[in-house]
Amino acid sequence: MPASRLAHQDRSMVGDILLDMLFHATERERMMCAHRLAASREAPRRLLRYLAQCEFEIAQPLLEQNEAFDSSDLCEIVQVTTTEHRFAVANRKVVPPSVSEALAEYGELHVVRELILNEGASLPEQAVDRLLARSREEVELCPLLVERLELRPSQAMAMFWWSDGLTRRKILQRHSADRLEVIETCKDVFEMMAAEKWADPVARKALQLIERRQRNRSALDRSEYDSLEGAINAAAIEGMNPELAQEIGFISGVRPVTIAKIMSDAGGEGLAVLCKATGVKRDFLPVLWAALRRPLEIEEGQIHPQFAIVAETYELLTVAKAQTTLRYWNWSLSSAFSSQALRDAEDMDTPANEEAAFSTSQRTARLVFGK
Repeated sequence: MPASRLAHQDRSMVGDILLDMLFHATERERMMCAHRLAASREAPRRLLRYLAQCEFEIAQPLLEQNEAFDSSDLCEIVQVTTTEHRFAVANRKVVPPSVSEALAEYGELHVVRELILNEGASLPEQAVDRLLARSREEVELCPLLVERLELRPSQAMAMFWWSDGLTRRKILQRHSADRLEVIETCKDVFEMMAAEKWADPVARKALQLIERRQRNRSALDRSEYDSLEGAINAAAIEGMNPELAQEIGFISGVRPVTIAKIMSDAGGEGLAVLCKATGVKRDFLPVLWAALRRPLEIEEGQIHPQFAIVAETYELLTVAKAQTTLRYWNWSLSSAFSSQALRDAEDMDTPANEEAAFSTSQRTARLVFGK
């Protein structure tokens, strides 16, 4: 009956009686009741929760159609029922943020895939964090996650390292920033830091992402090579080794762990980012590729498809966006290798609001390196 024909108190009492009867009813009778209540927004929620947690054949019409469930109801259903129930919840017309987070934690792969594909699902940052961590092992989630508007640049930049080529391109095109407004806003801060000879370590780290220059002039002054290009040529002739890779990293303004990750990456798109960010001309990209002993051609005159992807990535990126990407990698990947970060990661008694729990850079590093 509509609410106008039955008092709230009476409706509640009748719901309690019906629920008590359903405990002793047959599956066919429960199924009939579930179908009758599927379109009812006014049915008592305790009654709906009970039926939604019965066998899936009984729960299905309610999970698919009934709009009376709130977030708390759906989270309870997600936690105590089966894969079939969770799949139905993930496919609902509207999936609230807290329910998405519960599904990201409890849901099986096909359930999570359905959730990401559902445009009616709201994915809070915590849910995307969980899905991002899962995508490291379940890489088929990467092309789906990159299409979600909720994916933040820091999350996308972490996911870059285990994504396929097409997903990597989308990440670089959609989530790189040019920093121009931020650089202009912080102009006076750079002047203050220069006057202090960059003595403040916290401020120095904070400004890493938006510093104008990419190449490290002081590192070049100490280097035996006259330029970054000279170091790349030497690597092509001698073959890349850890010392030479580190030297290229120093001149490029990135730390050893960052250059090691870029050089060892199987896809190679990171090399395109490195070259574009540091102003290395396109002619040196195949030289660096060859220095890593990677094939440039399949056969004479036919470019190797992987190098073709890397070369195209170089052309697609602007210098400003490539610099932002390289700086973010350097800022985040090196964070896991500070002594304090390692202590925080190992300390299970660290308070919940400490740096290790909230730091974006440390979280990115732990994801990328599997710590």
